[in-house]
Amino acid sequence: MRLEGVFLLLPCLVSLIYQDEEGLCFICVAAGAYLVGVLLSRFKPADFHFGLKEGCIATALSWILMSLVGCLPFFLTGEIPSFFDALFETVSGFTTTGASILSDVEVLSHTALFWRSFTHWIGGMGVLVFLLAVVPLSGGSGTNLMKAESPGPSVGKLVPKAGQTARLLYYIYIGMTIAEMLLLLIGRVPVFDAVTISLGTAGTGGFGVRNSSCAEYSVYAQWVIGIFMMLFGINFNMYYLILFRRFRKALSMEEVRTYFGLIIGSTVVIAITICHSAAQIFSSVTEAFFQVSSIITTTGYSTVDFDLWPQTARMILVCLMFTGACAGSTGGGIKVSRVVLLLKTVKKELIYYIHPKSIKKIHMDGKPIEHDVQRSTNVYFVTFFAIFVTSLFLISFEKTDLVTSFTAVTATMNNIGPGLSMVGPSQNYGFFSNFSKCVLMFDMLAGRLELFPLLILLHPAAWKEFLQKQTVIRKKRWHDIFKKIRSKPDDE
Repeated sequence: MRLEGVFLLLPCLVSLIYQDEEGLCFICVAAGAYLVGVLLSRFKPADFHFGLKEGCIATALSWILMSLVGCLPFFLTGEIPSFFDALFETVSGFTTTGASILSDVEVLSHTALFWRSFTHWIGGMGVLVFLLAVVPLSGGSGTNLMKAESPGPSVGKLVPKAGQTARLLYYIYIGMTIAEMLLLLIGRVPVFDAVTISLGTAGTGGFGVRNSSCAEYSVYAQWVIGIFMMLFGINFNMYYLILFRRFRKALSMEEVRTYFGLIIGSTVVIAITICHSAAQIFSSVTEAFFQVSSIITTTGYSTVDFDLWPQTARMILVCLMFTGACAGSTGGGIKVSRVVLLLKTVKKELIYYIHPKSIKKIHMDGKPIEHDVQRSTNVYFVTFFAIFVTSLFLISFEKTDLVTSFTAVTATMNNIGPGLSMVGPSQNYGFFSNFSKCVLMFDMLAGRLELFPLLILLHPAAWKEFLQKQTVIRKKRWHDIFKKIRSKPDDE
């Protein structure tokens, strides 16, 4: 809460620059959030040990609370009159989804537009990873928070301490964000646009400041944005290895090679599909690369209405929506590493059917994959599609066409933003009922937090164990108090 209070001060600076009256509401919410954070911080828990379960619950609650507070400026200023719509927009921002209920973003104040894009930047690397970079935790707590928050099948420490790892990730994150801003400014993109687009690209979010998203910018700017979307979708471990000149190991990462292969292959096929003459080759490649980079990294920016593309091109984009970016990146989706691991598991099973007595281990980057990792990957896929089917069923009561419902759930669970048909790049999510918006908000949070932190938060057993633990702590406290009273002399 204190951290969000500080973050909310940045839009206030924007309001001073552009003389927006809406900045007053941001100041009030920022002060309130910081005050609540200070009051809550005075009550320290008796048991400060953070296991994986506590990390998951704390992470899920933090994202929900940040979204509830972050939506208040939109609602109080009246720029988004409906609380549910304001909450949907904010959840979409923090989860870096980019799904919007707004039909005209250009009517918003500069302050609101900046806050929308800044929520992407905060959510991109994760506010809890940022917390670890600023406030070190003891007892191994930091690693469990990173596991609960960081996107991908696994997270490890690049350096001995989790706080140092978080800081190193943020140095890379901030450096790349600034580099994109400078390159866009060189391309004569307006300062405000360059800043907000860079924040959205870094978080692979997709909130634009123009109704046309990125279509109005020059070809140079589109290539800069497309390349940086691709770069932010790479596993950040690769950048760590490059910084320390371990180039061979960085280039040998199987997930990254597969990721680049998918981008190049998809770009070529889509460019061929949408190209109608030799004069259109470069523009077709530009459009294809931008949309492939945007969809596979789950950013959601667009330069064209790809809902009008041929069926083959749209089908490729839908497949990329599920695949997502690399693990350990700011992107969403199932993740390339999980897809590679699943395909290797299928290949292993086929070999087992042919040679039942054979013993073969799955390897990735030259290292054997343990059975627990394979099991957790399989469980993730089952859980993902169970939530997907349930969500699809629940929003089917909207009576929208199947393509709309299917891609709406796909785009929110994989944190992409635009889908097809009624939720295409030129459309929005405003027509959904509040119930459907709640379902889609759950999907956005579940997708961003890798499903399990949110499911653990909702599991009765986790709360039952917590309440039992608190009861034991209270009894012990009262026992200690009575023991001290009995041990005092009568004259005292």
